[in-house]
Amino acid sequence: MTYQLYLGDYAYSSWSLRGWLLFEKFGIERSVRVLDFTQASVSEQLNLAPAKTVPTLVTSEGAIIDDSLAIAEELASRHPEKPFWPSDPLARATARTLTAEMHSSFTALRADCPMNLRLSYRDAAPSDNVRADLNRIETLWDHARKICGGDGPWLFGDYSIADVFYAPVAARIAGYNLPVNDTAQAYVATHLADPAFRRWRAMGLVRGETLTWYAKPYDTRRWPGPAPLPARAVDGTEAENAACPYSGDPVTHVLELDGRRFGFCNAFCRDKTVADPAAWPAFMALV
Repeated sequence: MTYQLYLGDYAYSSWSLRGWLLFEKFGIERSVRVLDFTQASVSEQLNLAPAKTVPTLVTSEGAIIDDSLAIAEELASRHPEKPFWPSDPLARATARTLTAEMHSSFTALRADCPMNLRLSYRDAAPSDNVRADLNRIETLWDHARKICGGDGPWLFGDYSIADVFYAPVAARIAGYNLPVNDTAQAYVATHLADPAFRRWRAMGLVRGETLTWYAKPYDTRRWPGPAPLPARAVDGTEAENAACPYSGDPVTHVLELDGRRFGFCNAFCRDKTVADPAAWPAFMALV
């Protein structure tokens, strides 16, 4: 079974983050094509009628799925061995309810605070409508934690589709420094520390242009997630390793970390690692 996954910009496309996490967190192989938000429209770049949005998934038999919830449910059906939903009936029903509400609600939060993983603001002065969305999110997250009994750091203990769908909400709360209760803050911190989320953000920091129409007129602060290890890109091809830790191809680009040099097969492999070295298990195995 093969999958072709079409995504938008790593830094700004919140729905693409959801699509990618469905594969990354549950260990499903896929080929990925990233669309350029500065070029033609998404539907023109896709050229896969009737698809018009990202993420879009094309299956081996030719099914075209351009809705993230439909992608989630289809993957759960095709891979019943993967824990996409909680196994407990009460938790599973509640997780589906929370996921569906995320899919259709929180319009003020989405409109006023578009996901931007390249910046975090000190005070985004949230409107009353955004605060109302945040209050509702707190209610849902508190309810989920009561249902699962507080076991594990995710909404229902173990990671599930519900956490996939709320990952961009956590990114918005972090990026705009939005006021939420301690339980919600702890859940946001869990997302920010998650290696898969960090890998996605690292790619968003180094791939594509900075899109000025996502910027807001607020003072910025350091991103509130874990501080990355102090790596830097350097010239030359001399490195401890002869092959890229991701592709196995010969080294053409190098970074330096703690006085040691490690090589990669292209600039993107190197730069995404420089952005957050500890997020990449294959690289940390070299270290």
